[in-house]
Amino acid sequence: MRTPLPARNGLITPFVLITAATLLLTACGTGPDGTADAAGAAGASDAVPTTDVVSAIHKDKAAAALLPEGVKSLTVAISVGGTPPGTTYLSDGKTLTGQDVDFADAVAKVLGIRLRTEQAGFEAILPALDSGKYDFGASNFGVTDERRRTIDFVTYINDGQGFATRKDSKLSKVTDLKQLCGLNVATGAGTTFEATLEENKKTCTAAGKKPYEVQTYGEQGALWSSLQQGRSDVVMSTINGLRYAVAHQQGLKFLNEYHRLDVGFAFKKGSRLAPAFQAAVNELIGDGTYQKILKKWGTTGSAIEKSQISPPELGD
Repeated sequence: MRTPLPARNGLITPFVLITAATLLLTACGTGPDGTADAAGAAGASDAVPTTDVVSAIHKDKAAAALLPEGVKSLTVAISVGGTPPGTTYLSDGKTLTGQDVDFADAVAKVLGIRLRTEQAGFEAILPALDSGKYDFGASNFGVTDERRRTIDFVTYINDGQGFATRKDSKLSKVTDLKQLCGLNVATGAGTTFEATLEENKKTCTAAGKKPYEVQTYGEQGALWSSLQQGRSDVVMSTINGLRYAVAHQQGLKFLNEYHRLDVGFAFKKGSRLAPAFQAAVNELIGDGTYQKILKKWGTTGSAIEKSQISPPELGD
């Protein structure tokens, strides 16, 4: 999952790419009842939210004590998605911001460590963890049973898979992928969405229908352009990311949530860092910082009660 995750994303008006300046918009997520958070509602602001939710965090000695001996700094890999709540740039064109950035920085403060941030393609991060190129990844990675075979996760939000399309589409709520048979479905490369779609293409053939075509894109701007220009019929992406896109692009509609997923920091299998990160996330939940981060990005509907290490994939 990608916000992309997860997850996380250039915005496209019909047939035209919006300028880079217009990309800097306030996130619009959902509350527990599925409505937009008031603080993040569309039109509430024309800038990426910049509320400081990290600098006041203090080191927690109990959580820090769980780190392997000698760990003072870590390298995190983050995929830059382009629009909130995913990772994007502030107006200076250099400073990274986004929900995943805030959570990574907040955990580092709790643990009393320094972070070195490296940008990487979403599909390249998980394979690179095993080689030790990065200590962990923070890019709205959905926790799936398939990924848990080779990756450890420490959960910090709950997001998931959903669908959006053009307002003139006859598509309504997608509860069965057979509803997509014969259509062109756009999604992000290397994501849980691509895996879900490819795994289930056979359901169309089994039903005697023409399979849907999976169109993958490394850039979210190209994905939305494909939909708006009619090359694609529907987009499958993160719930929070889709709601944001629909709120800030004309001519689109959010169809529905399809499958909820926990989202977590990603580590090499068997990493000794996981218990410390879990304790740090739970400390943030306990002291109220966690809710401040979600409110900033308009994603309070993605809150979890406690962090877990590699929990089983959520059921339907």
